[in-house]
Amino acid sequence: MDFRTDRVTELARQVRDGERSATELVQHSLTTIEELDGLVNAFVAIDAEQALRQAAAIDQVIAAGGDPGPLAGIPIGVKDLEDAAGLPTTFGSSLHAEAVPASSDSSLVARLRQAGCIVIGKTNTPEHGWTSRTENALHGTTRNPWNLAHTAGGSSGGSAAAIAAGMVPLATGSDGGGSIRIPSACCGLSGMKASTGRVPIGGEKGSGWLHLSSKGPMARSIHDVAAALEVVIGPDPTDLLSLPRPEASFLDAVVEPHLPTVIGWSPGLGYAEIDDEVLACCEAAVSKIIETGIEVVPIDGPFDEDPVDPWSVIVTTALARSLGPGRDHDRYEESDPFLRLMVDAGLTTSGIDVLDAIEASHTLNLKLVEQFHTVRLILTPTTAAPAPPIELGGRGMINGRLDANWVKLTYPLNMTSSPAATVAVGLSSAGIPIGLQIIGPQHADLAVLRAAAALEDLFGFDAVAEVPR
Repeated sequence: MDFRTDRVTELARQVRDGERSATELVQHSLTTIEELDGLVNAFVAIDAEQALRQAAAIDQVIAAGGDPGPLAGIPIGVKDLEDAAGLPTTFGSSLHAEAVPASSDSSLVARLRQAGCIVIGKTNTPEHGWTSRTENALHGTTRNPWNLAHTAGGSSGGSAAAIAAGMVPLATGSDGGGSIRIPSACCGLSGMKASTGRVPIGGEKGSGWLHLSSKGPMARSIHDVAAALEVVIGPDPTDLLSLPRPEASFLDAVVEPHLPTVIGWSPGLGYAEIDDEVLACCEAAVSKIIETGIEVVPIDGPFDEDPVDPWSVIVTTALARSLGPGRDHDRYEESDPFLRLMVDAGLTTSGIDVLDAIEASHTLNLKLVEQFHTVRLILTPTTAAPAPPIELGGRGMINGRLDANWVKLTYPLNMTSSPAATVAVGLSSAGIPIGLQIIGPQHADLAVLRAAAALEDLFGFDAVAEVPR
């Protein structure tokens, strides 16, 4: 058994058919975590006893002839920004170091459990998910399983690293500016940010980032991402932005992969400089697409300038709301200095500023709509640089120059609420995976999934991370 290569759907089938037990899968996960997590630091909390109890219960259901769900026995990690019953949610923050175990699951975790998944533990995240590198004063730094000297990306870096290292085959993530796609690309996974509302954020705790953030499952392949999405999408009356369930199956979409006949190629979305190594790798991937007979149309835009400022207005305001009340906490100084500056900025942001940022999101979407009149999907690199060394303190290296914003190609799609995926297309000179991003129109999740599956097949990226044991 190897979670780096075994498909989630096949593992679940084996459990349902009695070829393996859920207990066997959980024990394999716990053993791998024990062997590797001291090097990677993907998990911040483990509850082996609870996980083994859940596994035994599933095994009993199967022995009695019952069906515990389509993802029966699959061990999962839960990003430490959302609740999993029995485990504390610390948000990667010293302010919540003494958090008591959650009494209930988030809506995403609840739906995964209902499908048969078993929660192993919580995965690391930067404090309140604010940045593209996964480190914090409370739990430390998560390292990239492909090269332990490099970041795993963020903010779902703990989940991505756990999957890439083979600790779990499935985990949860959230994406308010690229936080599923960035670590997926950095760790060689296929990742998907569904349209806002496709995976509901319901229950007592709504989205703290307005329309920017989407939750969702993370896995090694787009097939497994789709299988998990299939059980978590659908409306929730407690989520004002939740979408109706589409008639077509997400899983069927990847079983029958398909590329549209015309695709756009925009290396920098109209404003971004791309590192030569990333660009060359993605251009080689685009050449493979062209060789199949697909028409690839170069695009200068679709955007006129980097929308980081209006995106930041919403994010800093959200962070101020979350962290502002804790500024008098005796451990507040442990928070990253730049994060504290963002909180200060958010506390002085006006309501008009926020509305202007929402209006900027509307304008960005108009530009995308115009572009999608001529192409069905748009391709870009997922990140402007490979995942940087941890010693650079969160900055990336673009063509020999340090750049704090090496992830400038993902957050516009949060502002427009667009579905977007990433697939691995190769490795950097440092052995770090490089991703190609697939962007679709509003609510065209199925088209993005079909294309991601087709590109995954075309590129055939089947290398796996080898963490030194």
